[in-house]
Amino acid sequence: MDTHKHNRLDELHLRYRQNWWIWLFTIFTRIALSFGFFVSGFVKLNGERFTDLHDKQPMGHYLQAVYETGYYYTFIGAMQVLAAILILIPRTVLLGVFIYFPIILNICILSWSVRFEGSLFTSPLMVIACLFLMWWNYDRLKYILPLKTDSISGILPKQRLTKKFPFNFFAGVALAMFGVVLLSATVFDIKPRNTEIDCGLQFKEGNRKIAGKAFCNCVHVEGHPLQKCLNEYFETKDDNSITN
Repeated sequence: MDTHKHNRLDELHLRYRQNWWIWLFTIFTRIALSFGFFVSGFVKLNGERFTDLHDKQPMGHYLQAVYETGYYYTFIGAMQVLAAILILIPRTVLLGVFIYFPIILNICILSWSVRFEGSLFTSPLMVIACLFLMWWNYDRLKYILPLKTDSISGILPKQRLTKKFPFNFFAGVALAMFGVVLLSATVFDIKPRNTEIDCGLQFKEGNRKIAGKAFCNCVHVEGHPLQKCLNEYFETKDDNSITN
């Protein structure tokens, strides 16, 4: 990256850092992320099962398997609690994000791969929040990235925070949240849901009741892999084709 582009990044970052409203948003983001991991991590440290999903439901099956690993389950909880604590402390926030990010990214990919509604929306937002905190700490992060730097100093100049409301920034935040909500709500036509009853509700109307019932039974009763149940669902004909 050339010096001109690098300087523009520095100037943009400094402008963000000098805004009072974005500074408050950053504090809120850190607290929200910390709370999310501290609660879930503490449950694991206590040796308790994190969810009441039955072990044939795709996410429930995974979480039960992780729970039964013993000290690996405890280790995950310990790392979550550690990340939650570090992310609250200004001096260690970047280290906290480095621990937090791979864990939440894994949870996000897992949630989408098994279509788990419980974190389809929250986990992508938490990933984005971590990326935002990395950007907020760009003055320190840039020295471990393959970027040309003019100085070895990572200390930002101390200036008064401006209270001009950053409409563009918060419009971007709102747009990102709306996009994640819309995508998580519409990307999957069929989800295993948490229980067989809830699963069946999505087929209450329409012409796929027989296929839907078989899908829910395949997931929640027989406990087959989600992809196998989805393949069988899409291979099953519509109700009117079966009855005719």
